[in-house]
Formats: sequence, structure tokens, C-alpha cells
Amino acid sequence: MPIALFALTLSAFAIGTTEFVIVGLVPTIATDLGVTLPSAGLLVSLYAVGVAVGAPVLTALTGKWNRKHVLLSLMALFVAGNILAWQAPSYESLILARILTGLAHGVFFSIGSTIATGLVAKEKEASAIAIMFTGLTVALVTGVPLGTWIGQNFGWRATFLVVSALGTLALIGSALLVPNNLKQSKPATLSEQMKVLVQPRLVLVYLMTILGYGGTFTAFTYLAPILQEEAGFAPSAISLIMLVYGVSVAVGNIYGGKLADKKGPIRALTIIFSALAVILFALTFTMGSKVAAVITVLVWGAFAFGNVPGLQVYVVQLAEKFTPNAVDVASGLNIAAFNIGIAVGSILGGAIVDGMQLSDTAWIGAIISVAALLVTRYSGYLDKRALSTANTANNTTSA
Repeated sequence: MPIALFALTLSAFAIGTTEFVIVGLVPTIATDLGVTLPSAGLLVSLYAVGVAVGAPVLTALTGKWNRKHVLLSLMALFVAGNILAWQAPSYESLILARILTGLAHGVFFSIGSTIATGLVAKEKEASAIAIMFTGLTVALVTGVPLGTWIGQNFGWRATFLVVSALGTLALIGSALLVPNNLKQSKPATLSEQMKVLVQPRLVLVYLMTILGYGGTFTAFTYLAPILQEEAGFAPSAISLIMLVYGVSVAVGNIYGGKLADKKGPIRALTIIFSALAVILFALTFTMGSKVAAVITVLVWGAFAFGNVPGLQVYVVQLAEKFTPNAVDVASGLNIAAFNIGIAVGSILGGAIVDGMQLSDTAWIGAIISVAALLVTRYSGYLDKRALSTANTANNTTSA
């Protein structure tokens, strides 16, 4: 794999750490700032909103820029956002910092995915995306548990200071390792960008992405409170459990890429969404036992982010077919869809915690995963129907 992929992975590690470390710090921030758990959970939602806005809008606005210059600018914004979070004097200023950081995140993963697929052969596209997104999974393995531990022992502000240092290292790495002559597609016109928004097949994939991530984050946003209040773990144990979860995610992400390469995106996503639905439903009953809860979380991690390569390569494939002049924009909108799912899932989880029980986040998340599965199967049906129609037309022409 080209060295540029590993430079992207380094940046993804820093970004992944700041995105997900907040999950382990929700109870700590809520206590320190004197806000409720759902209010602290909004720090997950509003970060995702920043990503959702930044991915399509800023991707389109920077379409004519040199790709390396865009990457370096994004990492500079990322560092600035985390420094602001470190110094945030209030809950409101912390929200602003999270939104700014989310803007950088959205564009990074939008252009990063298209760069990754452009650097490798067609049959390696899903694996290339998986390698880049391994930065996220390694962040879950090391960055998030370490950040959670730092936040619990030295205060949550210290976590953001360390993350800003990681971002600085990633900025230097990108400057040194990413080539200047990155492949750059012709910027899409406004009309071409609008076609992405109204193309039914692409909208269907975005719905798959929103539901797939919405189901997971309905429960995942409140994983730390679930482990403390339902399973009975001490706060000091949360970072270790997040480490176990992260190791499982790292394995599942790579496997998800290989599964998508081998079986195709639809079959791979069918397997993953089915497993997620079963696991989240099971978590409803296992979270009351320490041992059973950890085992369920371990299995959950193996599937939670395994859908990323399949979803991202699928949207690129469909964009190349239906909106070939706006593949970057289509990819950016899928990154937005990931984060709309995160935002909706975490907001829904907060509403459930407010009006129901923590345990209810799991089975409701399972229902949303089933909805993602149904949409995936329908999209696969449309693919088969289109292929059958094309074959019939070719046979008629040949005759």
C-alpha cells in the first residue's frame, strides 16, 4: 500500500481520538460542568453536526484546492479546535470547540476516502479505505482509553491538550509524507452537486449509513454510564473496557474491508447489520452482569465499525455510475450521513435516558439496526434488477 495511506491513517488516529474520547468522559464532564448526562451527550451530537455540515459544504468549497493543502489546513483547524476545548471556560464554549473540530473531521474523511481509493487498484479499494479508517480504530484501542484515563485522573481538559499535541504530530506527518501531486478530480459544478442530493440510489445509501450508525450510537454514546450504573463497574475500569472494545473494533474494521472486497458491499453489510441487531438486543439483558456485559461489548466492537469500508466503497461505486463528476461530493455526503446517524442516535439516546431507562438504549438501537438491514437488502434488490435489465437489453441488441 502507498505510504500516503499511512499518512492519512496518522491523521485519522488524531481525529478519531478526539471524536470518540468524549464517550468515556460523558459522566466526568457532566459532573464537572454541572450539566445532565443528556446535556453532556450533546457534545457527541454537536460534534457530529459539525462533521455533517463540514463534509459536503467544505468539500465542495475546497474542490479546486490542492489536496495536500486542504489536508494541512484541516489539521491546523483541528489543532485549534482542541486547544479551544482545553481552554473552554464554559459548557457553551466547549460546544463551539467541538463544532469547529467536527468541521475539520468532515472534510478530512471525505477527501481521504477518495484519495485512498485513487491510490490503489480497483480490487483493493475497500481494503485501502479500511487501512485509512484503521486510524479511527487504533484511536479506539489506544487514544480513547488513554484519553479517558487522563480525563479521569487529571481532568477532562488535559485530555484535549494531549489530543491537540497528537493533532500537531499528525500535521507534521502529513506535511512530510503526503505527496504534493495527489490525484485530483475536476471540481463538480453546482448542478452536478445537486444531482448527488436528489439521486435516489445515493440517497438510499445515505439512509443505510444514517440508520446503521444511528442504531449503534443510541447505546454507544452512553456506554460509560451503562457500564457504571447498570453493570456496576467503577469509573476507573471504564478506560480498560474501552481498550477491550477498541481492540475488537480494530479487528472488525479490517475484516469488514476484506469482507466487502470478497463478497461485495451489499452482502458484507447484510452480515454486519444483522449481527449488530442481535448484539444490541442481547446487550439489553447482559448489561446487568459484569462478565456478560464485557463479553457483549467485545463482540459488539467487532461489528460496530465494520460497516464503514462497505458503505464508503458502495457510495463511491454508485457515484461513479450515477454522478461521475461529483464523486468527491457524494463521498462527502456519506461522511455527513455517518455523522447525522451519530447525532440522531446520541440525541435519541439522550431522550431515552431522560424518559425511560439506560438499558432501553440497547434494544431501541437494535430496532434501528434492523431498519438499516432492510434498506440494505432493498438497495441490493435494485442492483440486481438493474443488472438483469442491462443483460436483457444486451441480449436483445446482440440478437
